[in-house]
Amino acid sequence: MILAFDTYYFDQKAKTICLDFANWNEDRDFKIHSETIDNVSEYIPGEFYKRELPCILSLLNQIDLSKIEVIVVDGFVYLNDEQKYGLGGHLYEKLNKQIPIIGVAKTNFASIEKNKKALFRGDSKKPLYITSIGIDLDEAYKKVESMHGEFRMPTLLKELDRLTKENLETEKEEKTHI
Repeated sequence: MILAFDTYYFDQKAKTICLDFANWNEDRDFKIHSETIDNVSEYIPGEFYKRELPCILSLLNQIDLSKIEVIVVDGFVYLNDEQKYGLGGHLYEKLNKQIPIIGVAKTNFASIEKNKKALFRGDSKKPLYITSIGIDLDEAYKKVESMHGEFRMPTLLKELDRLTKENLETEKEEKTHI
């Protein structure tokens, strides 16, 4: 199984979605895992992982880790060419270096040049930036490149982003009625 994670922050909460799918070129057949947690840490520049990692780990507690082939995160595995860990690297460590991690970032991080590859999909002039740990970078690049979709963002990653923002108004309303 392949897992892809994304988190959306609102009102000191974090809504984390994980898509669970079997094939890289999948566009519809996936399972959704979801969790919203309260009292999320504030964002600290250069330490994004401190905010998002607890959200991912909490949701991973609901999933059988023995069946995971690889995890895709929204962000970087490394933050520089000296391999300072970003979100993906810290997740890899927390999982005892047992599950490969692929980082897919929408914006460039200038401090890293060697350990990332720019992936142009569709007709987009803006690349996605691929980083990896526990899996060869070229292999990780090919896996993300093979994902379904004719646009910059693969279909499932676009769906993942949409799902993180879905039903937020309902959650906000529930909060105000308590």
